Amino acid sequence: MNGKREKFASRLGFLLISAGCAIGLGNVYRFPIITGSYGGAFFVLIYLAFLVLLGLPVMCAELAVGRASQRSIATSFDVLEKKGQKWHFMKYLGIAGNYLLMMCYTTVAGFMLTYLCKYIQGDILQIHESEALANHFKETTSDPIITLIATFVVIIVCFAICSLGLQKGVERITKVMMILLFVLIVFLAVYCCTLSGAGEGLKFYLVPSVENIKNAGIWTTVSAAMGQAFFTLSIGMGSIGVFGSYIGRDRGLLGEAVTIVSLDTFIAVMSGLIVFPACFTYNNGITANAGTVDSSFLFTTLSKIFNSMPAGRVIGSLFFLFILFAALSTVIAVFENIMSFWLELTKLNRKTIAIINIVLVLLLSLPAIFSSSLLSDVKIFGKTFMDLEDMTVSNLILPLGSLIYIIFCTSRYGWGWNKFYEEINTGKGPKLPKWIRPYMSYVLPVIIAFILIISLL
Repeated sequence: MNGKREKFASRLGFLLISAGCAIGLGNVYRFPIITGSYGGAFFVLIYLAFLVLLGLPVMCAELAVGRASQRSIATSFDVLEKKGQKWHFMKYLGIAGNYLLMMCYTTVAGFMLTYLCKYIQGDILQIHESEALANHFKETTSDPIITLIATFVVIIVCFAICSLGLQKGVERITKVMMILLFVLIVFLAVYCCTLSGAGEGLKFYLVPSVENIKNAGIWTTVSAAMGQAFFTLSIGMGSIGVFGSYIGRDRGLLGEAVTIVSLDTFIAVMSGLIVFPACFTYNNGITANAGTVDSSFLFTTLSKIFNSMPAGRVIGSLFFLFILFAALSTVIAVFENIMSFWLELTKLNRKTIAIINIVLVLLLSLPAIFSSSLLSDVKIFGKTFMDLEDMTVSNLILPLGSLIYIIFCTSRYGWGWNKFYEEINTGKGPKLPKWIRPYMSYVLPVIIAFILIISLL
């Protein structure tokens, strides 16, 4: 390992950066639209229940492994496993998952940067029809030069931040960005709640309707809520766990996990307060169908809404700035995880690691960058490179990694329940109750395995 491990300067830094890792594009546009597709308020209630039942225990396990080992996923299982065990093979899944996620996520973050520039310039405001906006989005993503430049800017800026160090770079800059993100979303939510159709939108979003959930299908809704709750937190490949390795033992990890999940949920719920009032005012409600949620909604329907508003240029610019902050917070967090891999496995310093990985991640991202242009005709299992990379992370690596974390922490063939229980409860704050052991040891692994199988199918 290279040198003494850095620590966060403050608890606020840890919470905001960990939340920033969890808060991503799935929160700020996928959550509202999947909520609209699956019945509104009842979906939100089911989602919140699964967030507590699934997401919170896995996050506790990942944080505990990180803090106990004082390592990233590259070496954490090596430190905690018993002699002769093979849990350290998990490092390959985690390292691959972080790189694979960034191979497509940096490109999507580049799209957000591009559209922020479009709204600041104001040219896109002249386009009002959904079909024309869809064509404009297709033309934008089909331009290999624009996509390459935007992605490269995202990669170089985020690795430059990580190269400055944990406290001077990642913590200092991410704290400011996350605070601005919270200010922006509150402002946009308050503004949208004053629109003429806000009442109908909020009723759909916040008042449970048996009719809405019947139309969506109860079991389909439960399945969708389970999947969204599980994938929204970025758990299962060490991206959260590395931040556990940067904190002390003065506070219990359950309380920290609850705070991170709460911040993540706050952003998702507030995003709904933007999308539903706007859609019911300017778009006659949500038109996405169940199972068809994708990025096109963001660049067509929402762009159409912004272009119809009197202050569309300002609101559109602020919205895409908010979206960009959400994307960059995840990129910086995952890049910090990648930085940790290299610091633990090599003798290189942060700046050298950053330079190597700027080149490496850019090269690895080229298939996703060109998946809508030069490589648009290349399909694997009927999917473009970007879709395949995203599906592999979401449907395979996250649930499989989460399953491994839970079994490792609760089984006597892994780290073991007693050691996990001691670590999670060390420090001030709420304690994990003893009665939860049967659930985490036997029920939760079955649920995650079920999610894994369903996701792959």
